[in-house]
Amino acid sequence: MCVGDSMTIGSAGDFTWRYRMWQHLNASCPAPFRIVGPRHTLHDPATDTPASSAYGDPDFPQDARRHLAGWGEGWLHMAPLIGDAVRAHDADTLLVSLGLIDLGFYTNAEQTAENVRRFVAGARAAAPHIRAVLLPVIPNVRATADPDFGAQCARFNELLAKAVADLSAPGSPLLLASEPAGWEIDRATYDGTHPSAFGEHLLAGAFADAMHQAWGVGGPYAG
Repeated sequence: MCVGDSMTIGSAGDFTWRYRMWQHLNASCPAPFRIVGPRHTLHDPATDTPASSAYGDPDFPQDARRHLAGWGEGWLHMAPLIGDAVRAHDADTLLVSLGLIDLGFYTNAEQTAENVRRFVAGARAAAPHIRAVLLPVIPNVRATADPDFGAQCARFNELLAKAVADLSAPGSPLLLASEPAGWEIDRATYDGTHPSAFGEHLLAGAFADAMHQAWGVGGPYAG
């Protein structure tokens, strides 16, 4: 299950990194897999609602479009939802990209880190052996222009790494993915925050490489 904010749900016309991950798993994973989640649409900027089905590839299968992501939603919003989503859809692996919206509008670094812990507890209450890959916050254009916000992003990433180290367990492992190498805002985003096609590949690669290196899932991301 892919869990995230606007960078994960994507906007009308996007391929999304979720699509890139589906392509990667199809090419590299010999074992059967399912992508699950309660949602399947993109954000529609014309109506400001999650109502678009206009994926960059119209042949992206309906079942593979499933996710738990929302425009403007962060750890604060997903922590109360994750348990029911995991339980209802029988998720065993979470790929999580959250935090930027929290820090930008809702909570400071320490509060956001507490919501990470609430999220993990909720997921485990639904599935004690669940595993997860967590992506650090990737600084956006605001973080480069606003030193205070940039500092909050850096501080949260420190706390996220500590949470992963504290909470990971043999029966329910947590991985901290690496910030994608080569992430340059002008090339990896189309507006200073949201991923371009190049950025989608970088995000998918960060998750894919973490799962391959730690758990032997699939292979190295080939793009």
